[in-house]
Parts: sequence; structure tokens; C-alpha cells
Amino acid sequence: MGSLGLAISVIACTSPTLTDTRRISLMGCVSTIIAPSLSSVSMVSSSPGVKRSARSFKFRASMSPSIETRPDSDVGVVSYATTKKVLIPIGYGTEEIEAVVLVDVLRRAGAEVTVASVEQKLDVEASSGTKLLADVLISKCADQVYDLVALPGGMPGAVRLRDCEILEKIMKRQAEDKRLYGAISMAPAITLLPWGLLTRKRTTGHPAFFGKLPTFWAVKTNIQISGELTTSRGPGTSFQFALSLVEQLFGESTAKSVEESLLLRDGYQNPKNEEFNSIDWSIDHIPRVLIPVANGSEEVEVVTISDVLRRAKVDVMVASVERSLRITASQGTKIITDKLIGEAAESSYDLIILPGGHAGSERLQKSKILKKLLREQHQSGQIFGATNTSSAILHKHGLLKEKRTTVYPSETDGPTNHLIIEGAEVVIDGNVITSLGLATVTKFSLAIVSKLFGHARARSVSEGLVHEYPRHLTPS
Repeated sequence: MGSLGLAISVIACTSPTLTDTRRISLMGCVSTIIAPSLSSVSMVSSSPGVKRSARSFKFRASMSPSIETRPDSDVGVVSYATTKKVLIPIGYGTEEIEAVVLVDVLRRAGAEVTVASVEQKLDVEASSGTKLLADVLISKCADQVYDLVALPGGMPGAVRLRDCEILEKIMKRQAEDKRLYGAISMAPAITLLPWGLLTRKRTTGHPAFFGKLPTFWAVKTNIQISGELTTSRGPGTSFQFALSLVEQLFGESTAKSVEESLLLRDGYQNPKNEEFNSIDWSIDHIPRVLIPVANGSEEVEVVTISDVLRRAKVDVMVASVERSLRITASQGTKIITDKLIGEAAESSYDLIILPGGHAGSERLQKSKILKKLLREQHQSGQIFGATNTSSAILHKHGLLKEKRTTVYPSETDGPTNHLIIEGAEVVIDGNVITSLGLATVTKFSLAIVSKLFGHARARSVSEGLVHEYPRHLTPS
């Protein structure tokens, strides 16, 4: 074919809603095209805030894909006969939103993700207090070959990663072999730079550490792709970062499918937030918030809500309704909670927030202790809310009568005694707050901070996340 190269693109198929564990073959949805050689092409992504430096593209043969759902997952996962292996290292002080979003998004795309601890034990306390349980110690990964190694940031997490000799060797080998690697937030400046892995690479990073990057090569953009290296700015750009890596591993079609499943809309534009029957949420003490969780809860929501609220100086209690403190979330992330729900119920809370996830919501709904807590919260006029599918729990317990709420797309059928606000991502009605969840959960969490403390603190937290502070809630 001369200078022409063969490129294979997977054309996304419209599939029925997947409610059981099943596999739908996309054979026949594969088209073969002839394209000019892409030995060195400068590309500009259609996603805002993404820049690519000139890079060499190698043909990666993708086997016939299929879509499947896990029993405890909300969304179909694209899987391949040739699985892409991904390593996500974590250490004490790793930023939990960045780590968990990477794991969640890449697993949704079909990657085989290994979470490895650089500490001497598997359980790791992240920067805002979330306790994560790694799959393996980093020593088990020393001789493995990965299609991608991606480093979350956080302090002192980035330093702990930097000081791990095994990880340094893995990353240097990854770069030498021209396989994909990435870093977000503090990790480019604190971890990759001392290892010499930013040489002649356009790089971005967290604004607070931007000055530590090589001046000529530092760029202020949410995502920067330079050869095999991808860098990003912080927790607020984690979804863009993860989706960029998905696109490089699996292609644009898969990235778009995952993006839609995460409820990312309109190119990351500001959401529609609405408030009705406004009341004052401010209190004269440190707010106490209970986040009940179960096996199958959506990890992005659990971690983001707790992280954002703790940044705002809220006292957060994550409680398991299972018999163990350890829960396995919807995409396989293992979280060690603070208490079991029975012990947590001995205290009172200013807010109770239910994270989503189909399997997790079902298990939360069956908890008699949680049901009692929610009814007491409702009867006393205190604040409660839910994200994603867990709004259905509030509805089934009779706690949403005449309330306006958001609704998760798959939960729109059936009679309700509450009013659904179409197109809204976050809705507050008096003492009840609901959200679509997933990628909208940061806005949901910031709305809680704003109601408790005011816009100034919410905006300050948002800046630390490198997240664009949403427009004020629109009174109605």
C-alpha cells in the first residue's frame, strides 16, 4: 500500500439497555479504512482544554470488542480480547479523587487496572482521609509490562511515589519503551521531574506547583499530551485526564461511550443547578455528615463527596451497612470505612447523604438502621439528600413527597410523589438535595458547601480542586 497505513476504527453500536450480566458482540460494527501514514502528526483534540504536541502514533491492533456489565455495576464496560493493562500506584497522602476517578473510568473502558501500594501495607490513607485498599504491593509489579502507568497527585502522596525506587524503575522503563504514562496535579513536578521524565516534554500540572515545572515547556492547559506522556492539573480535571488516556488506549469511540455513561455533558460546561423553597442551612458548630455506603456503591461519588466536604472542614463519617468495614465499590475499588452503620447510628448528623450505584443503592435500601436514621432526619427537619440511583431510596421511604428532585436517567419510569426537574444536575428543595451523580457529584458537593458556609468557602475549595466554580444556584 506504499505510504498508506491500515487503520482500524471501531464504530460504536447502539445497544439495548444492559440490566443483567451479558455480552453483546460488536462484530460487524468494525470498519476498515485506508488512511495516510501517521508517523508524525500534530493533533488538536476536539475536547476543550486539551493540547497535543507532535507525536508518533503506532498502530495498536485492537481485537474485536464487546460490551458487558458487571452484576454490581451501573454501566456497560467495553472489553477487548487483548486487554490493556494499567498500573495506578498510590501512597500515603495520594489525592483520592484523582486515584479513584482514574481507576473507575479506565475500568469502565475495559482496562485491567491494578492499584499498587508503594507503602509496606495494602491499606493507604489518602490526602483527605479516605482509606483505600490496594490490590497489590508495588513489588509485585516490578517485572510486569503495562500499556499505561498513571500517577495520581496529592501531598505527600506525590513525594511517596517519588521515593519509591521500584516505581521509579517501572516508570523509566515505561518511557524508554515508549509506552503510555501519565501524571496529574503535583505528580508531574514532584515525581516525574526528579526522575528526568519531563525532558523536552510539554507539561502541565497543579497551579500551586506550576512554577516548579521547566519554564519553557510548562503550559497552562487542563490536559497536555506530549508523545507518550499525558499530564493534567488536579482533581477537577480528573475525568478529562482519564478520558484522554482511554482515548489513547482504546480509541475515540470508546472514550465517547464512557464519557456519556459518566453523565459528562456539553463539553464540561457549567451545569444547571436549581433551588426551590430556600432555607438557611448554616449552623453554629462544625457540620457532621453521614455517608452510608455498601458493596456496589459508586466509588467516585463516595470519595468525591467526602473529599470535598473534608476540604471545607466538615466532619465526615463514612459508614458501612455491610458486616465489614471494607466495601467493594461498583468498579472494584476497595474502601475501608470509618465505622459500621450500627455504631455510626449512635451519633446525630446535620446531613445524611446517600451515594448512588445500582447494587449499592439496593443494599442501602435494605438497611433497617439507615431507614430509621433517614426517617428521624426527615421528622426533625434536618438535611438529607442523594445522588444517582439513591434518590429512589428516599422516594421508597416516603421522604420526597412534594419535593423537587433530579432523577437518574434510568430511573425515570414509574409513578412518583415528587416533582422531577428535567435537565437539572443539582436540585435543592428546602432541606433536600439531589444530584444526577457520577461526573456531576463535584458540583453537588460544592452546592452543599455553599449552603453550609457560603459561596466564598465553596469557591476556595473549588479553586483547590482546579474546578471551575459553578454559577450560583438559581432561585425559583
